[in-house]
Amino acid sequence: MKKILLLGLMVFTIISYSQKKKNGTIYIEHPAIDVVEAMTKAFVEGDAEKVGSFLADDFKSWNGTSSNKDAKAGTKESAMKNVGWWNKNVAYLSIERSGEAYPDAIEYKDEDQKDVVWVQTWNQLKGVHNKTGVKIDMQIHRLYTVNKDNKITMVINYGDGTVWQELRRSYAPRENGTVYNHHEYINKVRRMMAALENNDMDTFYSFFDEKATFSNIHMPPGTKSLTLEEEKEGMKKMLENYEITAIDVQGYPDYINYELGDAKVVQSWWKVRMTRKSDNKKIVFPLFLIHDFNDEGKITGDIAYYSKFLMEK
Repeated sequence: MKKILLLGLMVFTIISYSQKKKNGTIYIEHPAIDVVEAMTKAFVEGDAEKVGSFLADDFKSWNGTSSNKDAKAGTKESAMKNVGWWNKNVAYLSIERSGEAYPDAIEYKDEDQKDVVWVQTWNQLKGVHNKTGVKIDMQIHRLYTVNKDNKITMVINYGDGTVWQELRRSYAPRENGTVYNHHEYINKVRRMMAALENNDMDTFYSFFDEKATFSNIHMPPGTKSLTLEEEKEGMKKMLENYEITAIDVQGYPDYINYELGDAKVVQSWWKVRMTRKSDNKKIVFPLFLIHDFNDEGKITGDIAYYSKFLMEK
């Protein structure tokens, strides 16, 4: 049995080594990389003629994320027109190397690749669309082929298509649900705040789902939301130091039933009056609340915006 295992390991090792076959050389510095980066610089500067000078007459461009089998390649002419569109429609345009990434130039040994060098790049594309204000900030990966005359013959683009979807949608007004100024969920929020004003905490927490999460403006970005039990503990400590004397609604709450994602959200504005027990100081501060509801009518998310400074000064 031991001999069989050893033989098996030897065969596996031989197979592993036999599967390795060198098929070219990768360069970190290469004239083809210089051409690609010079063309990219000209693109950002909006110089269509200079971009065209780096492209072969039979240049083709492809969308690497498209599944359209009938898609036609972009041409040198369309690429030069594209420079003008970006220059006219996108502000603060930049295309820089992504993080610590750097381009590679690959010279393959394959006979059908002997006349071109492949260049692959990883960049961060940034800009702001002038008309819609849509922010463009995404990683892009591109594969180029450069011929012996240092002309780019092809590029395959890989990027985040959702950015362009948002841009197209932003050209025209679009409804995204319904806003209510009277609704049962609004009534629940008002009853919940009335319970808090009257120190009826059992009723106050009865409006929340047991898996509800809580956050506020003072929590650093990336901080994990509080659980219901953690919120109860924090509220208990707050009520030990402050007495709530009044919570009055400002304006009127909105209930928004969003079409996208079927989100159910109540936004409400309040004026909170408290007395600090340590020195009997009267405190008044505005409070903005966002509550997410589930299909059962329970609050699943609570976000609070208020000034801690007004409470502590």
